[in-house]
Amino acid sequence: MQSECELTMTHKERLLAALRHEKTDRLPVTTHHLMRSFLDKYFGGKSSQEFFEHYDLDAITWPVCHKPDVAAGDYFDPLQGEPGFLEARRVWSDRWKIFAEDVSNADGHAMRYRFETPGGELTMTTQSNLQTTWVMEHPVKEKKDIESIGEFATHPLCDVEAVNRVADEYGERGLMRSHVPCFEVFGQPGTWQDACCLYGTEQLILATYDDPEWVHEFLRILSRRKQSYIRSMAGARLDLVELGGGSASTTVISPKIFDKFVAPYDSELIELAHEAGQRIVYHTCGGMMPILERIADMKPDAMETLTPPGMGGDVELAKAKKRIGERVCMIGGFDQFHYLTGCTQEETRAAVRACFEAAGEGGGYILCPSDHFFDADLKLIEAFADEAHQCV
Repeated sequence: MQSECELTMTHKERLLAALRHEKTDRLPVTTHHLMRSFLDKYFGGKSSQEFFEHYDLDAITWPVCHKPDVAAGDYFDPLQGEPGFLEARRVWSDRWKIFAEDVSNADGHAMRYRFETPGGELTMTTQSNLQTTWVMEHPVKEKKDIESIGEFATHPLCDVEAVNRVADEYGERGLMRSHVPCFEVFGQPGTWQDACCLYGTEQLILATYDDPEWVHEFLRILSRRKQSYIRSMAGARLDLVELGGGSASTTVISPKIFDKFVAPYDSELIELAHEAGQRIVYHTCGGMMPILERIADMKPDAMETLTPPGMGGDVELAKAKKRIGERVCMIGGFDQFHYLTGCTQEETRAAVRACFEAAGEGGGYILCPSDHFFDADLKLIEAFADEAHQCV
């Protein structure tokens, strides 16, 4: 009789088995978000799903389905157009309205946002290129500005019915993955990481020394919004929900700051997610080795991105597997900068095999580039996928 891992699994079964630390029929292999600029430039403008199917990668879809808390008097933003990349429909109330203005110039595309509240106006400016978006003007300029966010910002809920409609349609084609809500317009799933987007990373680090209680109050305000959403996720047929972000890596902050200002808040969110029946992947792009056990102690179901030194991180997969591999599923570890561009197919295959040998034993590992990629040689992607298929 064939064992379960000898049978051919669907893409969804393979990824779920890895998340459960079970052996799979072959190495699960996927990629993080596929950027629209990459698909347009290199893949003829086709969809992410077409990309996954073309290379027989284990697919992921990203439903981000918010709804207003009608009981609180909230409603959908009537001025928002079609939501963009990983963006949800924004939620207004009579005390929280968001107005957008195009302020593009010679430096590129830029948008200025006004958050109108009874306590005053907050403003935020973002700038974009074909690859990504970043904050030019942070909305929290004075410490009192967090009071407007705390008192007036809406708390969107999960549209469970909408998520489940996507799950019905997507079936066994791959994993249903989403994320804990970021601050409106621009933010990160993790609490500390969201605050960095709103106040500025360097300023927030300095504030942990100059006014730690203010930082804690800021984090409590942002956490309450995330808690409301997570509680509403009960019954949503999501397979994995992202929390975290790069601003809590040891490339950016010390383990001491992580212990005081990251772990207490995100641990609570992970516990709430588990109570709502959801799995959590904790996303850390950058340094991880000094805090591997600290992240695992928060009890996420999976950890990513396991960024190698060649990509600006510090993760040695074999050492990470030995330290936390029995506690969480590990996702990532592949150096997409050096092995999806500018090398031979044999070098790409060797890099895949090295990841598998370092972290694949016993299951609980999903091969994936360490975060996004913006350029790639399609022949190298083919080698990446094909070599992973041979890792059994």
